[in-house]
Amino acid sequence: MGLRLRLVVTFTLVAVVATVTTGALTFREARTGVLQQSQDTVIEEFRHRVNTLVPNYRFPPDAAGLNSFANDVSRGGRSQQWRVLVAYREKSATSLPGDSFGELSPAMRESVRSRRATVFQRVSHDGHSALVVGMPVTFSGLYSTERQASGLEVYLTVPQQEEQGYVDALVTAIERATVPALVLAVLIALLAARGVLRPVRALRRATRSIAEGRLDTRLAVQGSDELADLSRTFNETAAALEGSVAELRRMEAGARRFAADVSHELRTPLAAMSAVTDVLDEDAAGLDEDTATAVRLISTETTKLAALVDDLMEISRFDAGAAALHLDEIDLAESLRRTLATRGWQDTVETGLPAPGELRGRVDPRRLDVIVANLVANALRHGAPPVRLNLHAEDDPRAGRRAVVTVRDGGDGIPEAVLPHVFDRFYKSADARARSEGSGLGLSIATENVRLHGGTVRAANHPEGGAVFTVVLPLRPDDTEDRTPPPAKEDRP
Repeated sequence: MGLRLRLVVTFTLVAVVATVTTGALTFREARTGVLQQSQDTVIEEFRHRVNTLVPNYRFPPDAAGLNSFANDVSRGGRSQQWRVLVAYREKSATSLPGDSFGELSPAMRESVRSRRATVFQRVSHDGHSALVVGMPVTFSGLYSTERQASGLEVYLTVPQQEEQGYVDALVTAIERATVPALVLAVLIALLAARGVLRPVRALRRATRSIAEGRLDTRLAVQGSDELADLSRTFNETAAALEGSVAELRRMEAGARRFAADVSHELRTPLAAMSAVTDVLDEDAAGLDEDTATAVRLISTETTKLAALVDDLMEISRFDAGAAALHLDEIDLAESLRRTLATRGWQDTVETGLPAPGELRGRVDPRRLDVIVANLVANALRHGAPPVRLNLHAEDDPRAGRRAVVTVRDGGDGIPEAVLPHVFDRFYKSADARARSEGSGLGLSIATENVRLHGGTVRAANHPEGGAVFTVVLPLRPDDTEDRTPPPAKEDRP
């Protein structure tokens, strides 16, 4: 559920609760007021009527007197005639002949007989509401100030249709007022949600913009509430992030430029050193044993240093986005055979390659040679025989036809903790200070060349043992032009 919907639902629920509570309290107070006023008026008139008429009759009353008294009392109603019951001991009379006075309960009659005060009760009889009032007729004694019960009881029943009509009208009015109140609450909720969500949406757009690399994105700050504080905090964070990223980029560019400059400057002296070591290698046979050993060591390390410089130059070109593809339609299997033959690996590496001319594609021949050479060299250096090179084609419904190159060795495989880092630059699974024959950049260079082709490379352990590297390269149509794709982005700390 979105924030907007949650705000609207919350406001609506609050409005419903407030409206229902207010309506219920208003209804209760209004109903109580209407019924109380009606009740007080009837009881006051009833008491006044009885007290006015009692002195006009003989006591104790006979049946005719009771009947006449009931009729006289019933005429006291202003808007309608009262129904009256008069009882004296075992005798009784009603204002309406044959009236059973079913609203009068035995409990109320007992209360009137036992008390000297007016008693009333609201009852529902035959689906109609009525007010029943009962009072005993009392008289003052000759030698006492306390009024004495005469035994005469007078009961009154007054229908409450008019009061019930007032109550029903009140309920209808409250119901009619509830709908506009809810509509108003929803409108207020929408306005409030709009005010809250506008800066939230702006924050979402700004966050997405920063995620897309536009680090100069800022929010307009309005007001001084919590959302304004959030916008200020976001702007401060964005400014700090922009500064940090700019500094990191500056340092990274400086490091790349330094590595490229150093590599470039080393190439000339290394070329001279290589020429000297070549001459020394030729004369090493005529030198004493210690001197010959030193000469061969210098020659070997110079060759490694030259290879490292070449690799650093290649990495620098990838980092600078200067690496370019020069595509050519070639026989992929023949290219792989030529890679092995050039380095003298044709008898060391087992192959599973298609027949000549069977699998062709547009790739950069030099970069394909670098990819395969680095993967095979890594298998020979860090794995164990047998090392096998395979090539086959596969069809992908989305990516089209692709060439799959696999290099597998017969060693112990790659530790699981090392697998995520095998393509990192200068990464060594053993002691960081341990020396190896490679520069630590071979797999990284192979990865960059694969990405330049738009392919993928992954490392895994074969179920039967040994490490296996898999390269997938798209086989482009013949009319594909040479291109220079953007350099692959790397996550750097």
